[in-house]
Amino acid sequence: MTSMRAEAIVLAGGRASRMGGVDKPAIVVAGRSMLDTALAAVDWCERIAVVGPQRNDLPESIVQTQEHPPGSGPVAGIVAGLAALPGTDGCVVVLAADLPILRADTVRELARQCAESHRPAFAVDVDGRVQYLVGVWPHDVLAHRLAELGAPANRRMGDIVPAEVRTVRFDDIVDCDTPDDVAAVNSTAQIDAAAAPLSLVEARQRLREGLSRIPARSTEPQDALDATLVEPLIAAEALPRVDISAMDGYAVAGSGPWRLRTDVGYAGGARPDGLRPGEAVRIATGAHLPEGATAVLRDEFAAISGDRLDRGPEATERDDIRRRGEDWTVGERLAEPGTPIGPALVSVAASAEVHTLDVRGPVRAHVVVTGDEIRRDGPLHDGQTRDSIGPVLPIFLAHNGIRSDQSTHLRDTATGFDDLFGAVGDIDLLIVVGATGGGAADQLRGALQRARARMIVPRLACRPGGSTLVAELPGGVPVLGLPGNPYAALAALSVLAPAIVEGLTARRPRPRALVTLHNAGAGSGPATRLAPVFATADGWAATPSVRTAHLGGLVGADGLVVVPPNAQDGDEVEFVRLPS
Repeated sequence: MTSMRAEAIVLAGGRASRMGGVDKPAIVVAGRSMLDTALAAVDWCERIAVVGPQRNDLPESIVQTQEHPPGSGPVAGIVAGLAALPGTDGCVVVLAADLPILRADTVRELARQCAESHRPAFAVDVDGRVQYLVGVWPHDVLAHRLAELGAPANRRMGDIVPAEVRTVRFDDIVDCDTPDDVAAVNSTAQIDAAAAPLSLVEARQRLREGLSRIPARSTEPQDALDATLVEPLIAAEALPRVDISAMDGYAVAGSGPWRLRTDVGYAGGARPDGLRPGEAVRIATGAHLPEGATAVLRDEFAAISGDRLDRGPEATERDDIRRRGEDWTVGERLAEPGTPIGPALVSVAASAEVHTLDVRGPVRAHVVVTGDEIRRDGPLHDGQTRDSIGPVLPIFLAHNGIRSDQSTHLRDTATGFDDLFGAVGDIDLLIVVGATGGGAADQLRGALQRARARMIVPRLACRPGGSTLVAELPGGVPVLGLPGNPYAALAALSVLAPAIVEGLTARRPRPRALVTLHNAGAGSGPATRLAPVFATADGWAATPSVRTAHLGGLVGADGLVVVPPNAQDGDEVEFVRLPS
């Protein structure tokens, strides 16, 4: 997520004459409508306006408007979109909804170029053409150029583009103007399904940028645990709300000695009457200070004789008062968008009198364990094996902030996955254990292709867990396919789950934890290795070789380490903590 301020205008109108007059932005290409692809590419923007015919399936947070007259061209659409947005002191993304493989990082790079130069920045496509409808403008420059133009209907983009711009070439700028274009991209998507394995770095980046965001919602803070902030947490009340005592002691007025009154100030009780110079009153921690109080003399520094209060010989000069707004003031930003919501944030929201949060999540998953040989309950028959992953997978998911229901079992049938995908309910993530390889019973990949799913991570370049995949069904629900071997499945889940949550909820990526692995060379080879790691008296040590058919290698382990190819003893490696 970029910190640059930006609004977005997505042009989703036009006549699409070369498509037979169909609604081109709604055409599904590579498993997702082109409008959904455009919206995912600008999801990081503060506000989004879609220009074109009314669409009832768009989130309420997206402003919808129409160019006048309808079909009068992109410049008229930009005018309508800009008028529908409140305005920003940053930049404005202008995007046509006919780019089926556009990525969010492409748009963010254009925004960076725009912010750096204060000039419009446009993409250059794979054929070397400048695409003026894949651009980012300084808001003031765009508004000025449009104001100079006059009537916008049926004007060319060249009429508003200034002489000095920035251009950047990208490989994901491919538009779809004809049915042949759609077929070509879909063919490429099928080839991508069998693409080379991705490194963990590449896979995580694709998940953060390629997954469709789950809808935002408003909820009470206590119901938002494991979700992600969409809007900043802004204090509705100062803390403290009033000047209060930071210690048990005496509220005093002036420099002393003081005459001690008989009344007492309690936290949550009535505020003591105002103090005159030379007076003091007993006060508890958290109690509202009486008017006129200049300090609190804590108990251990007080010397009392009758109704006379003096500073003791060990007293230091301090006031021990917590002033109104000392921790935060009304309107102060206490947490930024993209922050995960844990107990501390819930508590801060309560202290700041914030009763509603705009959030995405928590991610809700359904787990399906596949295979005729798997049996959860009852005695095992010949050829069967116990389901040793279904009962513990929810624990690993919860460790990563993903909530799951009880897993179900799917038999190996010809239409099992087709039926499963057709009946996906109200969930944010479907997790399938098994059937990700290339064996006779491994039907997941074929079923995803039949469902026109968009492949995001085809395979992982690591051991174990190389057959892991992530794809997104046309309805927007991602499918995480994990290997059937328990260790391989949980190792792959552990290294990908944070990026999946980050992609679905727009959460800020967390930094990697690193440890020095004193036996990194043991068992290291040409591929990245996911190994159990233990804290020993001599430092961190990984298990050189692990059997993947069970979780015996994880018993007593502190976590996993991601050991890169050809590692050497003493190398720093990524550490992934496991649930205890």
